Amino acid sequence: MGIMDDLGNGPVCLDTCVFIYFMEEDSKFLDIVLPIFKAIDQGLLMAVTSGITLIETLVVSIREADHKLADQYERILTESRGMKMYELDRELLRQGAYLRAIFGIKTPDALQIAAARKGGCSIFITNDRRLPQIDGLTILQLSDYLS
Repeated sequence: MGIMDDLGNGPVCLDTCVFIYFMEEDSKFLDIVLPIFKAIDQGLLMAVTSGITLIETLVVSIREADHKLADQYERILTESRGMKMYELDRELLRQGAYLRAIFGIKTPDALQIAAARKGGCSIFITNDRRLPQIDGLTILQLSDYLS
């Protein structure tokens, strides 16, 4: 059983690592994340993330002066059909603060989960094993889908 079987109809929330594995064609995880992005592109699955993903994906490409990769990250996050990136507005920041206070999670994780809640997601895809169980949100670990 693969990850696509566990996603349901969506929407799903994607953590930063999912974008990195896809864009940089990570040999370990590409076969797992590629079907997710194909489904999003085909309009079969809606996905969300927070603006924290933009920050996290741009850092290395800017540091290495890889403007092409930086542009690709920004386009996939802001212009892709089936993809919604929630800006770090007051509503998202307040929800992130609540999650951080209640669950003791780090700020980037709290903002991603706040985006999941704002987007009505029941699935959060990550590779971060430090996240606690949160009511109404199933956390799928990409590493669990390795052959």
